[in-house]
Amino acid sequence: MLLTTFAPWRAHQRSNAADDLVAHLQEHQQVPGSAVVLRQIPVSFELAPVRVIAKAVEIQPGVVVCCGMAEGRSHLHLERYGKADDLAISTSLPLEELMADTHLTAISDCAGDYVCNHLYYRLLRAIALHQWPLQALFVHIPPLTPATKPLLAQDLTLILHRLAALKPSTAKK
Repeated sequence: MLLTTFAPWRAHQRSNAADDLVAHLQEHQQVPGSAVVLRQIPVSFELAPVRVIAKAVEIQPGVVVCCGMAEGRSHLHLERYGKADDLAISTSLPLEELMADTHLTAISDCAGDYVCNHLYYRLLRAIALHQWPLQALFVHIPPLTPATKPLLAQDLTLILHRLAALKPSTAKK
């Protein structure tokens, strides 16, 4: 598994909630042992896809999980699609199964219109174009509060461990 996070991108942000949550999981040894974590990739339309796809080619994981912050959301969101213009590419992962028994997790059909969506679309497109034996998921993480951080950490840990346990045949055809 390759797990990625973004650096902060706005002046008022001291940190990125996605990076903070993944760092918390690492500190508490809740990230699957086989995971390679690539933290604080630049919030750049050009650099983010290059860094993530290059790392995926280098380590050849079974799944890439990209995490980004969604300031306006209150739940962790599993993104179904990466979109560009009138095109949408869907993840092949079983999102409903991944989020079963979670507390603050939902499925989203809109990864936004910023670097998160651009990275997800480019990653899904590269997987399809090159027919890589790889699956991808984008997870949007809301701002962390003392009340939500433990629940979001529990949800993301459960999802990451489910992804680590998936077999390649689990993808939808």
